[in-house]
Amino acid sequence: MSESATTTDHGKIRKWAEERDGRPSTVASTEEEGHAGLLRIDFGPKEKSLDEIAWDEFFRKFDEADLAFLYQDRTKDGKISRFHKFVRRDA
Repeated sequence: MSESATTTDHGKIRKWAEERDGRPSTVASTEEEGHAGLLRIDFGPKEKSLDEIAWDEFFRKFDEADLAFLYQDRTKDGKISRFHKFVRRDA
């Protein structure tokens, strides 16, 4: 149950985040010339250091940075997990 998986599927990532009330975000201090910086999923309450962005912008940056999404659906005790991180696709 607590195994992790990796995906680059936009629909799967969005579904996973939205099921946990997550919103696509970028770290505000890393944005450059109107482009998303480091990507995050903000689960709320909203973190001051994060700016919410549209899913289209999120996935554009995700693909440009050649990222994959490492995530866990459930914890060992069966609860919904929010564990995730962004990794290089070649990792």
